[in-house]
Amino acid sequence: MTPTALQEPVRETSPGAAREPRRRTGRIRRIGLPYLLLLPALLLELLVHLVPMVIGIVMSCKELTQFYIRDWGSAPWSGLGNYQVSVDFDAPVGEALLHSFLVTIGFTLLSVGLCWLIGTAAAIFMQDTFRGRGLLRALFLVPYALPVYAAVITWVFMFQHDNGLVNHVLHDQLHLTDKPTFWLIGDNSFYTLLTVSVWKGWPFAFLIVMAGLQNIPKELYEAAALDGAGIRQQIRRITLPSLRPVNQVLVLVLFLWTFNDFNTPYVLFGKSAPEAADLISVHIYQASFVTWNFGTGSAMSVLLLLFLLVVTGGYLLLTSRGRRAADV
Repeated sequence: MTPTALQEPVRETSPGAAREPRRRTGRIRRIGLPYLLLLPALLLELLVHLVPMVIGIVMSCKELTQFYIRDWGSAPWSGLGNYQVSVDFDAPVGEALLHSFLVTIGFTLLSVGLCWLIGTAAAIFMQDTFRGRGLLRALFLVPYALPVYAAVITWVFMFQHDNGLVNHVLHDQLHLTDKPTFWLIGDNSFYTLLTVSVWKGWPFAFLIVMAGLQNIPKELYEAAALDGAGIRQQIRRITLPSLRPVNQVLVLVLFLWTFNDFNTPYVLFGKSAPEAADLISVHIYQASFVTWNFGTGSAMSVLLLLFLLVVTGGYLLLTSRGRRAADV
């Protein structure tokens, strides 16, 4: 046999087959590039949110008090002991947490409802063209644009007992009260906190609803007006149904922000909020940094996280079912 006969036959390859691996590699690079660009943000998210969350869960299972601050890893392991103390509503710790939770629920529902109502009414009113609408729209957004601490401290001065603007107007000028009212202590502190929260939060609802109104065709209102529908019927039959997707997201965001609000009650009342305005965020702060019981405070924080996850999941499930039923 000749050497040429022992050689393997040469396989002919087409140019398209050679280009296929290059195309596949280029496609992988194009698909993976967005994820590569998102990688730094994901790493920062892990460092800023998830890592402290995991550490907080570990701390909630330890008897972490002021005696183990220097080396919190050496604190004794308590398992679910801190959770049992937190949910024991017959004991002082659990009873105080339950009271704070109920106060927070009532405050959140009232604040979210008033913010949505005022914001929606203002957004519908601003849809009409009139002189000075741009200036009025800018003034409406001032509470949302102001820094939280500067705005709340201003309200603290206004609610002062002796020389506050609120008592000066209500008592000295309008004579609506027999004597100056204590707004920052006692039962009135709840209404003070609610007033500041609504004043600070309704411009956000106004901004979101006003943006949602831009997507409603004007032809619907014109056709409804030709059919004899008044303003109330147009709002009920056209505006509110069209704003349903926007309102679903808006209500959820307002609920989460209000329920977790710490800056407003802390600046208004300081470290020890009155019993009528004892929101759960300040209550957890007191349990952790005032009584130096970080284990119990971490357990309360985890319970709060679980509650918000359940509420958010249930709300999204109900709204998705309602959206599907409306589509059908």
